[in-house]
Amino acid sequence: MCESENMMTKSDLTGSKDIFRVGVRVPPFWPEKPAIWFAQIEGQFAISNITADTTKFFYVVSHLDPRYASEVEDIIVSPPADDKYGRLKTELIKRLSESREKKVHQLLTHEELGDRKPSQFLRHLQHLAGPKVPDEFLRTIWSSRLPSNIQSI
Repeated sequence: MCESENMMTKSDLTGSKDIFRVGVRVPPFWPEKPAIWFAQIEGQFAISNITADTTKFFYVVSHLDPRYASEVEDIIVSPPADDKYGRLKTELIKRLSESREKKVHQLLTHEELGDRKPSQFLRHLQHLAGPKVPDEFLRTIWSSRLPSNIQSI
């Protein structure tokens, strides 16, 4: 990870111009939720005033584990001429995110409360369901999967 650095030139000592460079703190890649990871890294880009497409692209590439880099090897090896970062982001999210069908199947068959709080479990089910599933239907699934002593409450 890069740490903050202050850089000054000779002219800075005379007070003519200050140059400060802030390093980007790249969080560990989160393959289960790559869209959230990209939101975090984009926050770091904004803090560091990094706007160049190529710089963003190479920051992301340099922080991907080999197993996730291999998912987008075609883009890394032969990046597009324009919007390198945007294309890498889109494809990495698409290729690592679970399909909509798989999420709905997981919602309907496999999900249980586990060690989550009921409110955390509901948010998880809402994430799996997406915005098009009615809340009433989702709450029915949610309440039926809570332990019987909590269901009565």
